[in-house]
Amino acid sequence: MKWRALIFLLAIPAFCLGFGDGVREQSLREAAQASGMLIGTAVRPAQLSEVAYASTLAREFNMLEPEDVLKWEVVHPEQQSFDFAQGDQIIDFAARHRMQVRGHTLVWHQQNPKWLTEGKFTSGELAQILEKHIKTVVGHYRGKIFAWDVVNEAFDELQPGKLRSTIWRDQPGIGLAGDGTSYIERCFRWAHEADPQALLFYNEAGAEVVNPKSDAIYAMVRDFRQRGVPIDGVGFQMHIANLRADAASISANMKRFTALGVQIHITEMDVALPVDPSGNPRPKDLQRQADIYREVATACLSHSGCSAIQTWGFTDKYSWIGWHSKHAQGAALPFDRNYRAKPSYAALRNTLAAR
Repeated sequence: MKWRALIFLLAIPAFCLGFGDGVREQSLREAAQASGMLIGTAVRPAQLSEVAYASTLAREFNMLEPEDVLKWEVVHPEQQSFDFAQGDQIIDFAARHRMQVRGHTLVWHQQNPKWLTEGKFTSGELAQILEKHIKTVVGHYRGKIFAWDVVNEAFDELQPGKLRSTIWRDQPGIGLAGDGTSYIERCFRWAHEADPQALLFYNEAGAEVVNPKSDAIYAMVRDFRQRGVPIDGVGFQMHIANLRADAASISANMKRFTALGVQIHITEMDVALPVDPSGNPRPKDLQRQADIYREVATACLSHSGCSAIQTWGFTDKYSWIGWHSKHAQGAALPFDRNYRAKPSYAALRNTLAAR
């Protein structure tokens, strides 16, 4: 039987986060547990030695995902060798704190090592390398990682609805460049062979609403489900950068995907805010951010097939938004740089608790 979202009892007591008058507030994890949801975040093993980081992570979340250390450049640095040390560190933390682990990501066009991107491999050789990678990584974590982002961001932003040109598809590709999504299908089949119990997800950016990209993904997932390709879910990243979220379209999109029989995970949510030179947002933007977190969580909770909400990091101290936006934006996560809970934290927790 496939793994399902098993919610474990909180091992570490939560404490008052300052929203009441000395009365202990529910943690995100407790609220998610009570509502039958997974609440997760992307993590970096280097920060696990920081007491505030580790204690907040263990207290507030029942799921985590390695942010970078299962990507090719880290886990497969040389053609004939794999390095699982940092991934194993995250697995160990999750096991000690009774958390589930999502795997991210087996196939992506970025963060690949030079030996791969500059290797001048034939399509046949590349197919063998990809199969070995998927089966080795998934096999190493068999029974420890309950869900995988098998393929990440395969559809193009500049040509909506079209597949991206990548090393895996057509540069030179694994020999299936003319067969539409066949190379993606092959990846899912290899992952399933390595761990038949793991849930397998396709993960994408900019496809949260009904649009040409999500239409193309919907068509792919429908085709895969009809033909028995082992796909169990779709991950909507949910990076929001303009303080606007079309909650109605997000909900409609979730409805049509879950009707296909797949799960939905919100996998990388953050809501970037304009910030001053010191990295501080305006109070009114913090409230709008909280509204967006609430709206997205409400959309997810309205569909039984939406089973997890995950943020891309949890503290602004380590968010990618600052460097990505050249410090024009930031403050995107539920906790500030000092691990103080923000209004978006309360919005998420209270929405989960209301269920």
